[in-house]
Amino acid sequence: MRNDQARYSNLMIAIHWLTAVLVVIAYLVSEPAHEEQTHPSLVHFLCGLAVLILVLPRVIARALGGAPAPLPGVAPLLARAAKLGHAALYLLLIAVPLTGWYAVSRLGIKIAAFGFTLPPLTAAVKGEIGPIGEVHQLGGNAILILAGLHAAMGLWHQFVRKDHTLERMNPFG
Repeated sequence: MRNDQARYSNLMIAIHWLTAVLVVIAYLVSEPAHEEQTHPSLVHFLCGLAVLILVLPRVIARALGGAPAPLPGVAPLLARAAKLGHAALYLLLIAVPLTGWYAVSRLGIKIAAFGFTLPPLTAAVKGEIGPIGEVHQLGGNAILILAGLHAAMGLWHQFVRKDHTLERMNPFG
């Protein structure tokens, strides 16, 4: 898994792009907050669960050398901002699916797919599920904002700095 070249490992690249697609699909099939409280989308939930499941191999792959060394010549402040941005994205990729699972559990909805029923994270309640639904929605929006900034920075590196950053995560390269 060690990657001594200037590219991410194939596993990291695959998980990165699969996660990105799942996040976008989850967002596109999400319902307005008032409808999500009573009729959560199974596709939305399964995409979120897949994102949550992919975080563990992603972290392990990164720790085992799936990520190349930082590019030479990057300002320390920019490198620090990149690390913080990645850490925030990883945190959200865990927190948002967990808050969604918690919210569905509070609604008393059982999620069954592929012959498996997920256990609830908490007991069901009657009435409002509390602020967890809002936290989930805000976190989902935050993922999209951070991912957009992440993409913008990748494009800036590639086309303004011309340091071939996008080639490091190119699935076809």
